[in-house]
Amino acid sequence: MVMVAGLTVLFAPPASAEVIGAATSLSGLISNLTGWLVGLLAGLATLFLTIGGVRYLAAGGDPGQVEKAKTALKSAAVGYALAALAPLLVGGF
Repeated sequence: MVMVAGLTVLFAPPASAEVIGAATSLSGLISNLTGWLVGLLAGLATLFLTIGGVRYLAAGGDPGQVEKAKTALKSAAVGYALAALAPLLVGGF
C-alpha cells in the first residue's frame, strides 16, 4: 500500500506546465544525469550493504555464507566508491 502511494507521488504529473529542474543546456543535462547516476549507485551500494550485513548475521559460522556476505560487503564498498567518483569521471569527459 505504501509502495503504491510512493509510486503515485513519484510518477504524478507536475501541478503546473513548467517542469522544474529541466536541463536547458548540455552541461545542465550532464549535471542532471550525474545526479541520477550518483543516486542510483548509492542506492545499489546501500542495498548490497544491507544484504551483506544480513547474510553475515545469519551465517551462523558457515564459511560459505560468510564468504558470500563478505563479497556483498566488498560490492557495497565498490558501489560507494563509484558513487563518490562519478562526478569526477563524468566531468572529465
